[in-house]
Amino acid sequence: MRLDQHIASSSELSRKDARRVVISGRVSVNGTRCKSASTHVTEHDQIMLDDRFLTLPGALYLMMNKPAGVISATRDSNQPTALDLLPADMARHVHIAGRLDKDTTGLLLLTSDGKWSHQVTSPRRDCAKTYQILLAESLSEDARLSLEQGVLLNGEDKPTQPARVVVRAPTTIELTIREGRYHQVKRMLAAVGNHVAALHRLSIGSIVLDDALAPGQHRTLTAAEIAAITEPD
Repeated sequence: MRLDQHIASSSELSRKDARRVVISGRVSVNGTRCKSASTHVTEHDQIMLDDRFLTLPGALYLMMNKPAGVISATRDSNQPTALDLLPADMARHVHIAGRLDKDTTGLLLLTSDGKWSHQVTSPRRDCAKTYQILLAESLSEDARLSLEQGVLLNGEDKPTQPARVVVRAPTTIELTIREGRYHQVKRMLAAVGNHVAALHRLSIGSIVLDDALAPGQHRTLTAAEIAAITEPD
């Protein structure tokens, strides 16, 4: 990674302030003063700011119960983001693995491990995601069968992969998909003549949203939950 990124990740400094301390000559790499913020460094290099060694924190893996009205973004000057719900010293190290729409609630995964988050979001991974959906109308049997066979979304020429549908009540279903097309769940229900009134993500792979988490709360993933993402479903 770049030297300024390393400093920002291992200190209280922002990326902008990290560049400033490098340019001012306060940083050394392996005992040699370095004034180029773009210098490539690794976790094995010894980075010092003034007389303090800087070490990268361990990887972070979190789940959050995302509330409605919060966007899945690193930062936004006009709207609250999921990262705003985390302690500042934690938020600056993580990114979101698998976003949710502003009005969608439920399981959100956040991590500092780019390779792990790629396993969550990569189309090749086919990581299953299950949603609880409140519908505007009861789901007909024909509509359920269509969803399970794959439907053609408006503006596309390739149908969705077969989904799994569990009917919990006349207007409440659980839908499991293995793709991540734009607004896919809402568009799938529109394709069968229905409308999503509320959408809540229950699980990603075998990671299930913790019932003990109130909206806006988070917790660290267990070792088993972290490992599950890299294993076949």
